[in-house]
Amino acid sequence: MSSTVVSVELPRNPYSVVIEPGGLGNLAQHLQTCGQKAGSRVLLVSNPAIFKRYGQQVVEGLAQAGYDTATCLLPPGERYKTLASVQKIYDAALSHHLERSSLIVALGGGVIGDMAGFAAATWLRGIAVVQVPTSLLAMVDASIGGKTGVNHPQGKNLIGAFHQPRLVLIDPDVLSTLPPREFRAGMAEVIKYGIIWDIDLFAQLEASPRLDSVRALTPELLYTILEHSARAKAEVVAKDEKESNLRAILNYGHTVGHAIESLTHYRHYNHGEAVGLGMMAAGSIAAHLGLWDRSDADRQNALIARSGLPTTLLDSVEAQAVLSSLQSDKKVQDGRVRFVLPRTIGTVIVTDQVPGQSVLEAVQQLQA
Repeated sequence: MSSTVVSVELPRNPYSVVIEPGGLGNLAQHLQTCGQKAGSRVLLVSNPAIFKRYGQQVVEGLAQAGYDTATCLLPPGERYKTLASVQKIYDAALSHHLERSSLIVALGGGVIGDMAGFAAATWLRGIAVVQVPTSLLAMVDASIGGKTGVNHPQGKNLIGAFHQPRLVLIDPDVLSTLPPREFRAGMAEVIKYGIIWDIDLFAQLEASPRLDSVRALTPELLYTILEHSARAKAEVVAKDEKESNLRAILNYGHTVGHAIESLTHYRHYNHGEAVGLGMMAAGSIAAHLGLWDRSDADRQNALIARSGLPTTLLDSVEAQAVLSSLQSDKKVQDGRVRFVLPRTIGTVIVTDQVPGQSVLEAVQQLQA
């Protein structure tokens, strides 16, 4: 398939999301296209497993094009998304003498992208970052939109900054080596776009008998997933870059999902699994409040199950603890938790009028 370019039309820092099979080998060419001159210093941030598969190819391609490249490898996993890890990026940036004209390249999943982006946002008060996502979740969500940051012990992504990338380069070919569990985690975000924005994407997902592995999808459906998800994220971000209004809908499933991640110490559920459970909880709350039909909730939950995502919550996660954890969520305003709740497939609302009892019952239903 030929490459596709999705534009993120921001007034100040517009950029492109390039979806290109085999694109990893063309990174240097894309850097020059977006204005990063050959000869400039580049810091490649990745984790050991990803670097072992793809890092040398990227480093050699950059070197051949004249870029002065160094690397910084960080441990994989959400529990390492901390200021201590970002400090290691700073140390590497200092050692490699990164300047304001230099570049950080994030090669990895959402954790690497978030940390590399945050380091770029704060090193010398801001240098360029290019996102090269290697997981489905990062391709369809985390790499696009400029949200960067790390976790605080009391909550997810409480420390961060908006810092738009210079470029996002998505190479679908790397998904062939993605562990099945990580692929399924990305499908949670894809289903999210179908619920909040893109009814056609939702219909195409429903038409596929299996969604639980990259091999179960036709190449056409995989490309559709990447393109539709990127366009949905780009359109929302272009309308509301810093989440003053519309962009909040991208948090569908994340309110309860973040609480589940935090309460299980980022060890039992990965991000996509927690978001899937969070979407089921949000759907249940919306049905209980009469906002959407239970049949639509069932359709959503069927896709989550067909993607191989967990549909039950550990009994050890207390519903009251989830409710309490929500008060630490960064989306709280004036002490009230804001929820994204569906009205129909393809449309949602943001509301702070959700009774605590509705939350408790939704969490308890996940454990039934």
